[in-house]
Amino acid sequence: MRALMLAPLMALSVGAMAQTGEPAAAAVSNVGGGSLAMQLSQLALGLGFVVGLIVLLGWLLRRVGPLAAQGGQHIRLVSSLPLGPRDRLLLVDVGGTQMLLGASPGRINTLHVFDQPVADLDAAAAANGDFARKLQALLKRENQS
Repeated sequence: MRALMLAPLMALSVGAMAQTGEPAAAAVSNVGGGSLAMQLSQLALGLGFVVGLIVLLGWLLRRVGPLAAQGGQHIRLVSSLPLGPRDRLLLVDVGGTQMLLGASPGRINTLHVFDQPVADLDAAAAANGDFARKLQALLKRENQS
């Protein structure tokens, strides 16, 4: 198989020898462009550079976060209740008006729009923060024992 691949190369080298006067072996070695170890090291360096670039970009995206502005959001999810594996009830606050939505994979329906807020947004945020504090305390206690 290797002889079949080298046949056109040898024909080129004979033609090069006729024009330049160099021996055929020198013409063949010039076509290769370097040793196998040199080529493998260049390949490994290039691959390492690309993988390093991907890791660096991933780290930067985690540090910076999403590029969309987070301030001034007018739509907030107050609460969610799963009804089944694919259906759920959502309590959403839109500009101070709370709505109960039914969400399924193919559609979202407005079930009710409340005149008065049902859930206090600050209390919901405090409850989430309280849960986070309790979880941190449990994890610290578990690590100490």
